[in-house]
Amino acid sequence: MKHHRTEELAALATEMFEDIRTLSCGAAGVSRPAFSDVETQTLDYLANRARAEGLSVEEDAGRNLVFSLPQHADAKRYTVIGSHVDSVPMGGNYDGLAGVIAGLMVLIAANRGLRPLPRPVRVLAMRGEESAWFGACYLGSKMLTGTLPEAEFNARHKGDGRPLSAYLEALGINTAPISAQEPICDLSTIEAYLELHIEQGPLLVERNIPAAVVTGIRGNFRHRDSRCVGQAGHSGAVPRAYRHDPVLAFAELMHRLDGTWQHLLNTGKDLVLTSGVVGTDPAHHAIARIPDTLAFSLDIRSQDAETLDQMRSYLKGEIDDIARSRGVRFELGTEVAVAPALMDPTLVSGLEAAMAQVTGEAFSMASGGGHDAAIFAQAGVPSGMVFVRNRNGSHNPDEAMEIADFMVGVDILSTYMEAAS
Repeated sequence: MKHHRTEELAALATEMFEDIRTLSCGAAGVSRPAFSDVETQTLDYLANRARAEGLSVEEDAGRNLVFSLPQHADAKRYTVIGSHVDSVPMGGNYDGLAGVIAGLMVLIAANRGLRPLPRPVRVLAMRGEESAWFGACYLGSKMLTGTLPEAEFNARHKGDGRPLSAYLEALGINTAPISAQEPICDLSTIEAYLELHIEQGPLLVERNIPAAVVTGIRGNFRHRDSRCVGQAGHSGAVPRAYRHDPVLAFAELMHRLDGTWQHLLNTGKDLVLTSGVVGTDPAHHAIARIPDTLAFSLDIRSQDAETLDQMRSYLKGEIDDIARSRGVRFELGTEVAVAPALMDPTLVSGLEAAMAQVTGEAFSMASGGGHDAAIFAQAGVPSGMVFVRNRNGSHNPDEAMEIADFMVGVDILSTYMEAAS
């Protein structure tokens, strides 16, 4: 009977994932832009499904949705199970959304009498986590916790150039407390924040493990719109000694950063480094022309704040040295940063115990990607995470989470909440 009931919930989750995929299909994969009509349609769909299951549905001050059992709707203290519903352009369907639907499965199982839920839980479906749209990440959770910097409040959309503040006002959100960096939810009422998320790397697939408990989340600093400025010239007429080539200067910078990355790994430090946007402007540059400008991005991450500070200092020193030697100028532009976040040890232990009960053995790991859980943790809310196995990485149309693995993650959350009573 229990197996049959689990199959019913798995079928419901599958249906919800596929319905939302249809709502947000793009040229490839799915596209649910932050603070867009598609994001709102996704939230509306979730609200309708939740009401059909007899759940309480509310909208908070950030126009996020909050779901709960009717008997827990007025609880003064509660655990939040949350994640985001937006996606990157042409992304996968499970990044973020899996966490929201997992929370709903916990509530639905309880409301159908399949699992006990003795302590109040609110499931939070958030807007605006992905950085692809405004150049800054975790906008929704930063708004909730009162930690959205002024520069991000005024950040401009990559498509139409309108500031985030205008998007929020168009949704009818009161931006005064957000601009003043005041929390728009009462953090003192949240006992804990839990988030289920697909793993965005290959570890669980390689180890053949359906899920994991997350111990910490890498912090990062990012430069989205950086440039290396040199001097244009004829490719055949300018000798090497007289060139101011931004392409070779950038290549040297990346070579040096890569060498430092390997050195830090060899000494036991944690670091990942990516330049995901690199290019000269094809409208102005040609095969026979030394370009005058190269645009690039930098994304540097570590679980260790000291390592991030060292990389900031190292980056500045190497940029200054290469600029002098090659006669170019680097313009890094605005930095967007998120500090590393450790998950709450008590929650980690409790989730590990729940996983051992569900799967027979607990497995823990660090998160390479950032998540809303980091923002809640840094705001003083005890936070924990569960990863679910997922093939083919994340932020692409080929995300391949199996519903059976997803239900293991849901079972871990339900088991933890039952034991936490």
